[in-house]
Amino acid sequence: MPVATARARFARPDLTTFCRLDELDLVVTGQRLEPDRAVLACRVLTPDEWCRRCGAEGAARDTVIRRLAHEPLGWRPTVLEVAVRRYRCTGCGHVWRQDTTRAAEPRSKLSRRGLRWALEALVVQHLTVTRIAEGLDVAWDTANDAVLAEGRRVLIDDPARFDGVRVIGVDEHVWRHTRRGDRYVTVIIDLTPIRDKTGPARLLDMVEGRSKEAFKTWLAARPDTWRDGIEVVAMDGFTGFKTAAAEELPDAVAVMDPFHVVRLARDALDRCRRRVQQAIHGHRGMKGDPLYAARRTLHTGAELLTDKQAARLRTLFGAEEHVEVEATWGIYQRMIAAYRHEDRHHGRELMANLIASISSGVPRALVELTTLGRTLRKRADDVLAYFDRPGTSNGPTEAINGRLEHLRGSALGFRNLTNYIARSLLETGGFRPRLHLDWDEPANPWGQPQTSSRPAAPTGPRRSCSLAFAPTFPTSSALV
Repeated sequence: MPVATARARFARPDLTTFCRLDELDLVVTGQRLEPDRAVLACRVLTPDEWCRRCGAEGAARDTVIRRLAHEPLGWRPTVLEVAVRRYRCTGCGHVWRQDTTRAAEPRSKLSRRGLRWALEALVVQHLTVTRIAEGLDVAWDTANDAVLAEGRRVLIDDPARFDGVRVIGVDEHVWRHTRRGDRYVTVIIDLTPIRDKTGPARLLDMVEGRSKEAFKTWLAARPDTWRDGIEVVAMDGFTGFKTAAAEELPDAVAVMDPFHVVRLARDALDRCRRRVQQAIHGHRGMKGDPLYAARRTLHTGAELLTDKQAARLRTLFGAEEHVEVEATWGIYQRMIAAYRHEDRHHGRELMANLIASISSGVPRALVELTTLGRTLRKRADDVLAYFDRPGTSNGPTEAINGRLEHLRGSALGFRNLTNYIARSLLETGGFRPRLHLDWDEPANPWGQPQTSSRPAAPTGPRRSCSLAFAPTFPTSSALV
């Protein structure tokens, strides 16, 4: 270790380089440390004395101060007070300010480094906008508007993020609970990385409503070449999604998700149990009723039952009055066994036999199985398609829905759907690898290089923007 220390080389201390202001064409001329923030006096490094109208040389007129929120340094917010020279043309009289576009966007209150820090904090570190605003020492609206605009420009509006999509999942999602009822959106997920085993699923888009028309309109807005490339659409049992996919993606295969198929059987089992409970006892399940006591055990897979649970079910099914529940439970277990079978081809045969067995000839008393059989018969092709296409489960879609629920909770709810869609895309759109590349104009992981109208910042090796160097604030519900 002493040898490594002896060989280490140190440069002259430079506050400009330390704060990464050289990338913004700024140089530090002074500092002021306050209890709650650090203020750095800066000036623009590149002169700008030539008139932009006639090309004549201008004379310095005065200096104005532009304040910018910079990335937090030293466990406190950092504010830049940039001295901007104003010039007056000696020829045409035109007045202009020094160009500061390398330091910040026009009229922006955040430096480019501060804006990048905010975007990484939101996308990579999953901080709330309130915490980001605290770190930058700006208002909530300022931080929210800036980071969402930058997220749309750099990430969301990049058309290349739709490239390479072959498998999609579609599901409904509640984005807001109101007294007048829940408000829904339709989420479209890219499941291609799951099928190809190259990464996690990611949110492609979110549209208002949960109808056939909502999904159909979104598909119709996609380019023909993109729609022609879709091979599989994973979905639940909602026929609206099925119809929309069939009309707009005629060559794609619809796959009904195993989770929702098993849930159909589980719901049939629950309805049968409740019906038998009412017929026997004349009231809904209560503590001490055998059927009510076994309600969770009935949902457990047969191979996962403990000895105690197996004994409880043997006792339950030993009563002749519970025979309808036993028959429905048997169908439920056969369905689970088909999905869990190691050989997919054999599992497909088991599922096909199950669908055929309850499609006709079911005793009238088993009304729940009759309904289940009718549903499975209509969607038999979609149910069986899962066994021929591994990795097309809609489970990752449900996982992303769970992450969106967490996002809503940490933000204490949303009122603006446009903001919610943008935040959801930044949260679950798979943009983290993108932000791990060069911060100025990162290479596009989806294939196409990104274009930008802003002036290019200096190139060089990227230095980590870890939030371990960012300010930490007390956790409080008031900061969420």
